[in-house]
Amino acid sequence: MSPRDRQARLSAYAAFAVQGLCFASLVTRVPRVQDAHGMSDGTLAVVLLLVPVIAGVGSVAAGALFARFGSAPVLRWAQPGVCLAVTMIGLTGGRMPLLYAAVALFGLFVGAVDAAMNAQAVAVERRYGVSLLTGFYAVWSVAGIAGGLWVALANRLELGLAAGFAIPAALGAAVSLLTGPRLLRRGEEGTGPGAAELKAAARRVPWRPVLVVGAAMGIFYLADAAISNYSAKYLEDELGAAGYAVPLGYVAYQIAMVASRAAADLGVRRWGGVRVVRLGGLAGLAGMIGVVAAPGAAAAIAAFAVAGLGLAVVAPVAFSAAGRVDPTGLGVAVARLNVFNYVGFVLGAALMGAIAPLSATDGLRVAFAAPAVLVALIVALAGGFAPEPVGAARPAAATA
Repeated sequence: MSPRDRQARLSAYAAFAVQGLCFASLVTRVPRVQDAHGMSDGTLAVVLLLVPVIAGVGSVAAGALFARFGSAPVLRWAQPGVCLAVTMIGLTGGRMPLLYAAVALFGLFVGAVDAAMNAQAVAVERRYGVSLLTGFYAVWSVAGIAGGLWVALANRLELGLAAGFAIPAALGAAVSLLTGPRLLRRGEEGTGPGAAELKAAARRVPWRPVLVVGAAMGIFYLADAAISNYSAKYLEDELGAAGYAVPLGYVAYQIAMVASRAAADLGVRRWGGVRVVRLGGLAGLAGMIGVVAAPGAAAAIAAFAVAGLGLAVVAPVAFSAAGRVDPTGLGVAVARLNVFNYVGFVLGAALMGAIAPLSATDGLRVAFAAPAVLVALIVALAGGFAPEPVGAARPAAATA
């Protein structure tokens, strides 16, 4: 590979790392944000639901800009915006209108970055000619671990929200600004298909296999949203964890995901996607049941790790399965599958927010039972992760 390719790969790694750091620094301090604004659990649920809804808008808007400007300029502008929004959330000072505005801005920029950094990762992978996507997501998780550990330290030192958010956000902004110029530019990403080519390709990609793996992936992201948004609150409010231990459920979850994804490719090559997803679903189910049944914080943290170990394999294997039924090579099936990411996050935030207030003492314990039940469906859907490949793409002229 050329030095230019290596520069682009490192810059894309940096984008994933900044995203993981900022996201973890925010979600693991949800209880502190709630306390600072005196929010009820119902209001908190609305605030958390706002993020994936607005992120979907940001992702679509970013995609519309790629054709004209490429993904690199979008990423270079949006990622410092994420860092700015995180800082703003820490400066809202208990004023709810400002919090809503800052959270909406965060969601908008997060969605744009999500689309842009994945576009960069796919372009880098294409230039290398080997599978690299799992590595980018591993970097995201490692940075998420760092963000969670930072929050544990910030809680131990009793840092205010402003300082606790500003420090990782400033680091993220600096990394983004330094590495952004080395991202792949529009001409280096490759020429995308035209509208007519995409329309013809869409007719050749079957929906059924995408819906099967998409349902499983949506359930994974639903459980992921529940753990990301509510693990810290569950440990503090219902299991009595000390402040420094509150972020450790999320940290344990991400550590397990890194370990699982490091071995996932080897497992798929040896046993196939169906068996890997089925075993992952069973492990994820055991972990979620452990979260619900946990008698204390230590047991819950261990259970979050088990859940991460199993659930981590679902998304990468789902994208691989989607690629098997896309004869065009234009990413039509992958684009369809990615919709389930946002659907899962929205449903996860909504489900947890709706169930938690129903019980005054064990609301979150009951709420975590809902994704636990749904994770069982991943095991049932695992057979769809080995779809029959659709024939190879015909020349573009023949598909028009």
